[in-house]
Amino acid sequence: MLKAMLTGLLSFYPIRKLVGLPIRRAMARFDAATRQPRAVQEALLHGIISRHAHTAFGRDHGFSEIHTVADFRRRLPISRYEYFEPYLARVRRGELDALLSEPVVHMFAMTSGTTAARKYIPVTSQYLTDYRRGWNLWGLKTMQDHPEARLRPILQLCGDWDEFRTEAQIPCGSLTGLTAHTQKRIIRWLYCVPACTGRVKEAAAKYYVALRLSMARKVGMVIAANPSTLVQLARACDLEKESLLRDIHDGTLSSKIDVPEEVRAALAHRLRPEPKQARELEAIARRTGTLYPRDCWGKFVIGTWTGGSVGAYLRHFPRCFGDATVRDIGLLASEGRMTIPLADGTPSGVLDVTSHYFEFIPEDEIDQPKPTVLAAHEVQEGRRYFILPTTAYGLYRYNIYDLVQVTGFRNGTPLVEFLSKGSHFASITGEKLSEYQVTKAMVQISQEMNLSLSAYSVAPCWDDERPYYGLFVENGELTGPEQAQRLIAALERHLVQENSEYAAKRHSQRLDPLRLALLAPGTWQLWDQQRLAKTGGTLEQYKHPCLIGDLKFRDGVTIEQELRSETEAAAGPIKV
Repeated sequence: MLKAMLTGLLSFYPIRKLVGLPIRRAMARFDAATRQPRAVQEALLHGIISRHAHTAFGRDHGFSEIHTVADFRRRLPISRYEYFEPYLARVRRGELDALLSEPVVHMFAMTSGTTAARKYIPVTSQYLTDYRRGWNLWGLKTMQDHPEARLRPILQLCGDWDEFRTEAQIPCGSLTGLTAHTQKRIIRWLYCVPACTGRVKEAAAKYYVALRLSMARKVGMVIAANPSTLVQLARACDLEKESLLRDIHDGTLSSKIDVPEEVRAALAHRLRPEPKQARELEAIARRTGTLYPRDCWGKFVIGTWTGGSVGAYLRHFPRCFGDATVRDIGLLASEGRMTIPLADGTPSGVLDVTSHYFEFIPEDEIDQPKPTVLAAHEVQEGRRYFILPTTAYGLYRYNIYDLVQVTGFRNGTPLVEFLSKGSHFASITGEKLSEYQVTKAMVQISQEMNLSLSAYSVAPCWDDERPYYGLFVENGELTGPEQAQRLIAALERHLVQENSEYAAKRHSQRLDPLRLALLAPGTWQLWDQQRLAKTGGTLEQYKHPCLIGDLKFRDGVTIEQELRSETEAAAGPIKV
């Protein structure tokens, strides 16, 4: 009843116009900022530096002596996460002014580390302000372009924002959980899935709960950063259709689903019998033999990533989601939002010049000791760069290793498209596997197994149902299938331990287990020669890559045999 009243009130034009006024003003301010990116960016940088001058990091890096962009670049090196970790460790112990000017850290957003450790990104009030502003701008423009989605339910899965705590009792976990938890009440009722579901750990159970709460509603928008999440959700809809329809009919939540009791209790008031909707969906399932979100939600908008390697998942969307509109949600990570897409059908977005200060390094200079560094107003259309954000919460000239391409300009601000993680990374579905993690694991395994490989590489391999990583080794390097199976089982175990995102994707079955691909003898020598000829340089300087991020690499080499670990071999032979 309350929801119906609110919907009716918000549909009244004067009320709707009044509610949207602050966001429309924000959109106008952002559009004005895109007309003068240099001035906006330099003012933003000056504010960040001046506010943090009194912090330990600011004192150590002479912030009080920084007055220009040139000063900033002289004082601060281009850095990876490890450079900031000693200061972040102090923040985790409660010494906030080691790195931050704000008096409160609401949580640490966790992400997989590029080395052995997970990354802790401090979420301050300024972080949340910037984060919400970016999402509001994206959502406003999407709703303006697709009025059919307005005031209809929104489906967005969330994680646990309080998985564990630091020494100072600061929560650590998923940012989506915190933002869901702190939503204003007038907004919260639009969302199908409440914040408490973030405590559901098992992936299949999380999908089931989300479907149980949304299938009987005409959802207007579905948001998940990773399209593989949406494909898995759609598959769960079909796989569990009988149980889901029974729950919708009876107003229950299956006892077979692994959901904490306190979450079940919190969801109880949302579960009511809906026999009419259940019968309608059951009729579709009987007629077609399947049941997908396209059959449940009507016409809706999907917000997800569409660029880089994850774009391959979009081929599943018509079967799962029908003719749903897809809009990229932008280049964003735990470290912050970097772009805001304002149109359908493109991964390009306007650089968010109002939240972070950005610098760019040309693609071919990323490993040089003194690369060319450009500001946002200096980049060129069609060129590829590595993007370096400086944030208001402790990350300066941060090399996130995201390779982007400038696809055009809005007013004077670049439109940016994410291409891939850099040459030292691979990612099929968001796991961000690093070469460091691979080589560290292989060093340990080689010692454990008394193994010496002349050359190897790990590379992502595409499969329509479930992609996987391959360990590519030349035939004859291993003593036989038994040693090969022990090797890939050990590497799988190490990667799960070293990379929490890889472990999560394996647990949720978005990635299949690692496989070993045996190449024809001499393959690596020929491949290295061709790569060296293409990239230039000398043989003495050349380093064989232990991780190849190219999703098409497997298609370009001759594989004589492909093996699973012993425990996976029971699944049957592999077609090569």
